[in-house]
Amino acid sequence: MRLEMAPLEGLTTYIFRNAYAKYFGQIDKYYTPFLSLHKEKEFNHKERQEVLPENNEGLFVVPQVLTNSSEDFLRAAHTLKELGYEEVNINMGCPSGTVVPKKKGAGMLEEPVQLEHFLEECFEKTPLKISIKTRLGMEEEAEWERILAIYQKFPLEELIVHARVREDYYKKPVRLEAFGKALEKSPYQVCYNGDIFSVDDYKRLTERFTKLEAVMLGRGLLRNPGLADAIKKASGEDELNEQEEYSEKLQALHDEIYAGYQKIMSGDRNVLFKMKEFWSYLLYSYPDMEKRLKSLHKLKNCAEYESWLRVKG
Repeated sequence: MRLEMAPLEGLTTYIFRNAYAKYFGQIDKYYTPFLSLHKEKEFNHKERQEVLPENNEGLFVVPQVLTNSSEDFLRAAHTLKELGYEEVNINMGCPSGTVVPKKKGAGMLEEPVQLEHFLEECFEKTPLKISIKTRLGMEEEAEWERILAIYQKFPLEELIVHARVREDYYKKPVRLEAFGKALEKSPYQVCYNGDIFSVDDYKRLTERFTKLEAVMLGRGLLRNPGLADAIKKASGEDELNEQEEYSEKLQALHDEIYAGYQKIMSGDRNVLFKMKEFWSYLLYSYPDMEKRLKSLHKLKNCAEYESWLRVKG
């Protein structure tokens, strides 16, 4: 089974990816948080840092782009080709209220005719392989049949399906029956995404879909960075390193991410924002941490944060 890391905006940056790979590993394919494309504009500094080869050495990384313009897509694809990439992923699943009204992300699914036309233009001239990360539709699961039929017209490298419609956001149950249609009908590789928080979740999924070859981990991996390790061990594909305790690896992961953001970001406020966001997921690895989050949010600088870290319990 191939395990992939979901692209989560502001979280799975190259700082996080490199630290994660160093201390936990077991991820076969990484995606950058989406790169916003604009007319006649190259990637901004932050986005360029995400795709620079020197910031992704030794990792299988696929840049993800957010756009509804084939012209902007093709310009970005040629830039990425020059940087050495062979695949680009198109975001058609982001449910954000700032993205969807612009007919980007999941908003692209609302107009199937325009979606098909966009893909026709992209595939006609792209220098890269194209994969797509999608939801099932905007409002109703019934939309999925038409959307899936459109995808099946193109030679996708991979279709990653977050098994919800946009209006489900992240809270409503995943729609496994609809996902099964993609796995059954698609001529290309299909990857599952959505609510894999434990080994048991993974086992239930793979027992139901025995032909599944790829699973994308997102929030579950941030909550428990050892999840991919545990899945590989449970699958008999690898063994955990019993010599290195999980808590020690978790501490090392935190320290490297913290140091990385201090190095590239200006001002304690920006660094603290990143670490607070990191802890909003990591608290699940520390049962007693939730009650300490209130004090974390009150911190104003890195010195206070480091003092907060030294407090136990």
